[in-house]
Formats: sequence, structure tokens, C-alpha cells
Amino acid sequence: MSPVSPVGHATDQTDARFLLPYPASRIGGLPEGLPVAVWDGTGGPPAVESLAKVEFLVIPYTFADAAVAVLPRLPSLRVVQSLSAGVEALVKYVPDGAVLCNARGVHDASTAELAVSLALASLRGIPDFVRAQDAEQWRAGFRPALADRTALLLGYGSIATAIEDRLIPFECEFLRVARSARTTARGPVHALADLPGLLPRADLVVITVPLTQDTRRLVDAGFLTLMRDGALLVNVARGAVVDTDALLAELRTGRLSAALDVTDPEPLPAGHPLWRAPNTLISPHVGGQSSAFLPRALRLIRTQVQRYLAGEPLENIVPTRRP
Repeated sequence: MSPVSPVGHATDQTDARFLLPYPASRIGGLPEGLPVAVWDGTGGPPAVESLAKVEFLVIPYTFADAAVAVLPRLPSLRVVQSLSAGVEALVKYVPDGAVLCNARGVHDASTAELAVSLALASLRGIPDFVRAQDAEQWRAGFRPALADRTALLLGYGSIATAIEDRLIPFECEFLRVARSARTTARGPVHALADLPGLLPRADLVVITVPLTQDTRRLVDAGFLTLMRDGALLVNVARGAVVDTDALLAELRTGRLSAALDVTDPEPLPAGHPLWRAPNTLISPHVGGQSSAFLPRALRLIRTQVQRYLAGEPLENIVPTRRP
């Protein structure tokens, strides 16, 4: 069983107030006898009569599409808790009277590890070593180090902070960019409007912004043109933040490199030109899927349910106002 997979399929409990992907005993710290129905996203959801009084839904990780079909069957719903950091696909389905919460913090460690791994693998040529090993060939050569690079962290939230934590020992310098400027203990955070002056200074650009109307195709031809020759673009956010055609045009010239955990389209279909683009490393959207997920997911569920029961404000509420 995968370390991020829930246990079981669905359990029916009449008058359940909580529909969770794990039994209360596995989550821990919840009141004895809490009225819980368990649904892990596989198979069919609990029977309709088990859903009538559900107030609090935790969407099983990677099963957002299945959960969307369940939302209209929850007339008493007050809270939709996602186990994903990005919830752009859910916003329009959350019913009036319910709040949507994302999983900010749950994926920080795992995604940060992957972002640094992709950067190191790309810079040091690990994919080339693997291909050479498969061919039983000894291919030595010079590769750039991560040390002494300037890393631009685009979308300076909790994941970017975790990435910075892991890059500090590699002796990098940092440019931090968020929607609006602010000052932190680590240094200044620049506004998006400052990107034209910052991009030419960066050797490594790591994208962690959420996908919104403002960030869709943010990394377009103009953005890429401003990047320094030989720079590496790492995307662990959402594929649609990057204009794929514009990126392909730069990759084909050899001027830039890319390491992508997310793509547009996704999954990337066979025959798509990104598969064979030069200087490109692709992983199949696995930033959050590691052994680091489950303990953090259980902790988030436990905290949010406890807050809800105590009448305290929930964490990570995402605006769901629609035009």
C-alpha cells in the first residue's frame, strides 16, 4: 500500500457529521464517539442517508474529481477541507454557506525536497548519467554547481520558505517575490511588478505560486526572455502558470533549461514536444506524494476538526467568492 493511500473504501454511518478519508482512531486526538463516516475516494461514496447531516468534508488526496460529485449530496455542509495546497479546481463547486480550506503546510517538506532535487539533478546532469549507465558508457564532463547561484523564489509562501531552508546550505543567494512587497526576517520580498528587474539576476527561478486568473501564463515569452542565459526554470506549482509554447521556444534554442513537476497539458500525453525538449527534466506531478504527506495530513485534519468542534476559526480558508 502506498504511504499516502487511505485505508478502506467507505463506511456508512447514519447522522455522521464528519466525512473523513481516515478513521478517527487513525487521526487521533478526536473525541470518543465522534459521528464519522469514512470515505477514501475509491469506489462509491457512503449512502445518501449517511450524508444528510455531514457538516465537515475532508476530500481524499488526489480524489478531488470524485469529491466534486459528492458535494451536491451534502445539504448540511459547512466545511470543505482539501488535502491539496492548490484548490483552484474546487472553488466553483463549494456550495454557498460552506468554507473551503486548503492544505497549506502539508506539502511543504515534500515539495521542497523535490524542487531542490530537480534543480540539483538538472544542474549536475543526473539524467545524462542515468542514460550513460544504461548504455554502459563513461561520460565525464563539467557541470554547473548549485553553490553560488542566485535563486529567485516566485510565490513566497510556505513552500517557497521551505525551499529556501533547503537551499541555504548550498550557499545560494535569494530573490524573493510575492504578489505584494513586504519585509521579513530573512530579507525583502519583492512585488510581482519588480520581476523585470529581478529576472536577469537569477540563475535559478523556482515557481510556487497558486494558479489564479492573475498567475495563469504568468511565465510567458516576455518573462522567459528576461531570464539570464543558461538559467534554470523549476516549476512545482501548476503547469498552466507557464506558457508551454513560449517555454518550448526557449528550450529549443538551448538558452534556458527547465525542470518541471507540472505541465500544461497534464498528464503530458505521448508525443508531446516537451518530452523531447532539450535541457528538460520532467517528473509526473509527484511533489506532494511522499512519506512526508500522511503524518502532516493527519495533523491538519485533527487540528481543523478540533477547531471546528470548539467553535474556533479554521486555518487556511480560501476565498470562494465567484463572479
